[in-house]
Amino acid sequence: MAPVRDRRPSLQWRLIGSLSIALTLGSAALGFAAYNYAQTAADDSYDRLLIGAARQISETVSADAGQLSVDVPLSALETLSISRSDRVYYRVDGPDGAAVTGYNDLPLPAAASGESEAPIVGDAVFKGAAIRVASVKRYVSESGINGWVVTTVGQTREARNALSRDLTGKAIILVAAMSVIALIGILLAVRRALRPLHEVEAALIGRDPNNLTPLDVDAPAEIAELVDVINRFMQRLSDRFDVMQRYIADSAHQLRTPLTALAAQVELLANEDRPAAQKGYIARVRERTAELGRLTNQLLSHAMVSHRAQALPADQVDLAAIARQAVADAVPVSLGRDIAVRQEIGAEPVLVQGDAVSLREAIRNVVENAVHHGAQEGLWVRVTREAGGALIEVHDDGPGIPEADWPRAAERFYRGDTQAVGSGLGLSIAADVAKSHDAEMSFERPAGGGFTVRFRFPTQAVRA
Repeated sequence: MAPVRDRRPSLQWRLIGSLSIALTLGSAALGFAAYNYAQTAADDSYDRLLIGAARQISETVSADAGQLSVDVPLSALETLSISRSDRVYYRVDGPDGAAVTGYNDLPLPAAASGESEAPIVGDAVFKGAAIRVASVKRYVSESGINGWVVTTVGQTREARNALSRDLTGKAIILVAAMSVIALIGILLAVRRALRPLHEVEAALIGRDPNNLTPLDVDAPAEIAELVDVINRFMQRLSDRFDVMQRYIADSAHQLRTPLTALAAQVELLANEDRPAAQKGYIARVRERTAELGRLTNQLLSHAMVSHRAQALPADQVDLAAIARQAVADAVPVSLGRDIAVRQEIGAEPVLVQGDAVSLREAIRNVVENAVHHGAQEGLWVRVTREAGGALIEVHDDGPGIPEADWPRAAERFYRGDTQAVGSGLGLSIAADVAKSHDAEMSFERPAGGGFTVRFRFPTQAVRA
């Protein structure tokens, strides 16, 4: 089976591609500039020859008996005959604009009709070919002739185009050579610049899966933040693993005792023939089963609220409705005892940002704790809005938790000195939910007696 190719984009080739595109555009711009410069340089060189030839011809213009005569020197045209393929044309016009000698239809530069003595150079088309023409003026005042004599020399562009191509080609060769050298430099520079990323990758791949210690690599400033983020993530992951391992270990320990006791009771029941004794064993098995079920439910509840606190976004929920539902869920537990349950929950909603399921679990566990370990004749639940936020209070008429145990009451599996049957998870679940909602869970022993567990939600969590 052929290996699957990795189609993910490569940062290295993305950088090389981007830099290569920029290099190509720069090379193209340099090539275009070289072409323009070569064209200008060729025109400038040959324009000087044209102007020189026109001036030499202009110097031979003379007047005799009212007639102009021109003795065109061969040297003036020989300087323009460097290229055998080039053709040279000339024309001399008198003050009246009539041609004295040369090609009568040779076009003049556009500005040749002005009064300036400066040479005029321009482009034109003559006999179906592109030519370059230069005109110079000389004022003649002799033998009855007064005025400007215009001398024009034209040359086809073959020689200057050949020079331009030669200069452009050499420049492009130089630019191409420099581009190749730059491209090689880009390849080496990008590989060297990305080497720290490969070192980070190698450090991650080469370490043991159970090793969550921070990475120790010499990272440059550009990726130091990335390494720091990875280290912070690994630290959070390590903390979560530690909490999970402790939770699993504590849960296994807590489950082992009721399971062992249940197995022992079942074994005694299996070996007992007396009906009266069997009833006693059955009652104890029922108690152990109920204890084990409650512990299992609370373990699952604790795991659930921990997960929801990390994984789910907060939503707008009604604290009053949640409290009513939590009390309804917990009331059936108290049906076997004569306990009066009172709710002081208004009809108007008390809206907070949070998770309804986690909040209901927290309140239900506190109410069940009060039923199992506190309330003697009654308990009440109150939800109110106050200036500093919102309050949920669960009060019972029992002795409550000793004040000395309050700092540790919310620890997982902590039961204090009480002999009552329980898992020690109810208040831990409530404390975790309060923490994830930025709420404060506290205990109070009112002057009138009883015990109160209070949740205070901050102002920013409450919505009108």
